[in-house]
Amino acid sequence: MIYPVNFEEKTGFNRIREIVKTYCQYEPGRKTIDSLSFCVSLDETISRISMVEEFRQVIIAGTDFPVEHFVDMSASLGKAAVEGNWIEENEVADLRKSLDTVRNVISFFRKDEDNRYPTLKELAKDVRYFPVVIDRINKILKKNGRIRDNATPALNHIRQGILSLQSQISGKLQRLLKAAQSQGWIDEDSALAVRNGRTVIPVAATHKRKIKGYVHDESSTGKTVYIEPAEIVEANNELRELENEERREIIRVLIDFSNFIRPYIPELTSIHHFFAVLDSVIARARFALKLNALKPEIIPRPFIKWRKAVHPLLLLSFREAGKEREVIPLDIDLDNKQRILLISGPNAGGKSVCLQTVGLLQYMLQCGFLVPVTEGSVFGIFERIFIDIGDEQSIESDLSTYSSHLINMKFFLKNAGDKTLVLIDEFGTGTEPLLGGAIAESVLEKMNNNNCYGIITTHYTNLKHFAASAEGIVNGAMLFDNHKMQALFKLDIGQPGSSFAFEIARKIGLPEDVLLKAQESAGKDHIDFDKHLRDILRDKKYWENKRQQIRISEKKLTELVEKYDLELRDTEKIKKKILGDAKQKAEEMLTGANRQIENTIREIREAEADKIKTREARKKLETFKENIVKPDPEQKDNIQRKIEELQISSEKHGIRSHIRKHPTPVEEPVEKNIRIGSYVVLRGTNNAGEVISLTGRKCTIAFGSMKTLVDTDQLEIITSGQYKQLTRRTTGPPSEEFYNAGLKKLFFKPEIDLRGKRGEEALTLVAEFIDQAIIVQARELRILHGKGNGILREMIRQYLNTIDVIEWFGDAHIEAGGAGITVVKMEI
Repeated sequence: MIYPVNFEEKTGFNRIREIVKTYCQYEPGRKTIDSLSFCVSLDETISRISMVEEFRQVIIAGTDFPVEHFVDMSASLGKAAVEGNWIEENEVADLRKSLDTVRNVISFFRKDEDNRYPTLKELAKDVRYFPVVIDRINKILKKNGRIRDNATPALNHIRQGILSLQSQISGKLQRLLKAAQSQGWIDEDSALAVRNGRTVIPVAATHKRKIKGYVHDESSTGKTVYIEPAEIVEANNELRELENEERREIIRVLIDFSNFIRPYIPELTSIHHFFAVLDSVIARARFALKLNALKPEIIPRPFIKWRKAVHPLLLLSFREAGKEREVIPLDIDLDNKQRILLISGPNAGGKSVCLQTVGLLQYMLQCGFLVPVTEGSVFGIFERIFIDIGDEQSIESDLSTYSSHLINMKFFLKNAGDKTLVLIDEFGTGTEPLLGGAIAESVLEKMNNNNCYGIITTHYTNLKHFAASAEGIVNGAMLFDNHKMQALFKLDIGQPGSSFAFEIARKIGLPEDVLLKAQESAGKDHIDFDKHLRDILRDKKYWENKRQQIRISEKKLTELVEKYDLELRDTEKIKKKILGDAKQKAEEMLTGANRQIENTIREIREAEADKIKTREARKKLETFKENIVKPDPEQKDNIQRKIEELQISSEKHGIRSHIRKHPTPVEEPVEKNIRIGSYVVLRGTNNAGEVISLTGRKCTIAFGSMKTLVDTDQLEIITSGQYKQLTRRTTGPPSEEFYNAGLKKLFFKPEIDLRGKRGEEALTLVAEFIDQAIIVQARELRILHGKGNGILREMIRQYLNTIDVIEWFGDAHIEAGGAGITVVKMEI
């Protein structure tokens, strides 16, 4: 139910219809736009909207949709449906174009293998293409739309006779024309002409008696007359008879074709219904692109969650006028807990536009139009929309402004329910303010008890107070800049707005003594309440600006953090490269040293105790030793200097380092007796392992992935630090574990998300995560556990305290998650 009957005029939807109709290609499409009505079915509404959205995507994709050659054939088919009637040549040609378009549209949807347009395909699934009709048309019609000569044998014979006779007549006329020109009766540049369907010769009026024949016409000046020579009158009469006979034969062909298609006319007519709907869909899609409108989420119950909604007519008006100021979008929320929004604020501040926007967009959606909102918007389905806006006073009906509003209120109270959207502008006005406000409050309370939804605008203070205390109703304000004394056209939900009546009156120029007298009359309480509203709005604007500045500063700080983190990572890469190069150089030096030592020994042996040669050999060895042990401070200083610069720069911008140096290791006491878990080494070797079982004087030792049984007398106990050093030094050919570790490192992610996990499950996942990090030698890890009550965080950190290879752990930087994330530095 929509109320009142002129709802579309009040909301402006009638203008939307007229604009969209201009995008239609032919009349049935425009009639379909006119027939679109308010729909309360969720499935039907979604189907309508989906068709428009899918064709919007067709346009965006730049696809050439084959619909431009369709012709409205409904009148022609209606004529052909009557026995004895026929359709003309041009109508047959239009029918062929339409059927070709049908074939192309069906082919377009069949090629949609990805099912991008399911709703449009469903619309077109029952549409048929009639190849038998096309074949029949092609047999009787040329490509240019003329009936073929061989459509029937009789027609072919008649047209051949016409061509022959036309040739004879033309030859005679040319001879007569040249003869008259030679006599000077006709100008040399004159040519044959046609008047009243007869071929004639233009003759000067002074010589018209010199040529025998019939005068068919004369020029506007009367200086030239057009004569049909007597010699060709009979031939022209015969030609006219042949042309009439040709027309009769063509009619017989068209009647025969009309009889042929008559059984197909109902299905051919259904094609026109399909194209009428499709034309309306295309028009709505093009209109949606102009508005930047889209398909929102639609749910089956009353609900409004709109983001950046704009009034379409206001948007188009601003564009056409070339105004710099854009339409200020609205964010509106109505649900079962906050059903009625009471909007207050200054005059000309946008209250009525906000109300009309809600009514228009909701009505557009349920009529099958895309709406100008942004992603994330949600529309519900209402069964009724009632609106009370404008002045409905009528002398004929003996209605005053207030009486018309009361009649509307009576209708609303009787018919508004939990699926009704009520829109009331300037609630309670039109009568004495105190009494009007009291009645309005009672009406509002009754509608609230009926659980209806609504947008209501008002200036009445008692309604603002009522909305603040009533469950289901929320205040809203159209913001106003009281410094610049101009409306901001922004809706703020949660607080009532001030009317700024005295400020606006003062700006207009009313005398100050008049305003002071008015303030006294209004009363201190009322003035103070309005002042508090203005102060709240002012403070809110101030803190919103502050919050925006903080967001900008935080963004800059984040960019600086990312920049310095990137530079630190680059420095770390350089450091690793230099250390790698140094390691390679050291290995080369070691190889050279071994060769030098071997050469020295060989030279000493060959010298056979010759002291001079032995001293020379030793001197060479000492020189070589000094060269390889001499440090290269330049590279080391460059690395250290770069790290110090980055640290100083980070501290300068307030970025604290969360890296804590590992404390100097304390000398571990060596155990005296071997037990399970002891670290041991085989006597006389560097093979370190861990005791995993002990039976008498025999124990099982795990050397890496290998296990072996060893007598305790062959073992020496070592510290955990010595065990780590010995196991790190272990070298050998790459094993299968080595290559598996490489693959794990390639796909390892140094971050784990434990939010929502139970304690035991989280600890198991952390243990596996740390094991994988050790295998791939990851140096920095992030554990996401959230803040909450901190229980999960403490459990995880207690476990991390038990792991020796962890150098440090603590909170992430505040910009990177703070106490909700634990950063772990591995001693690898």
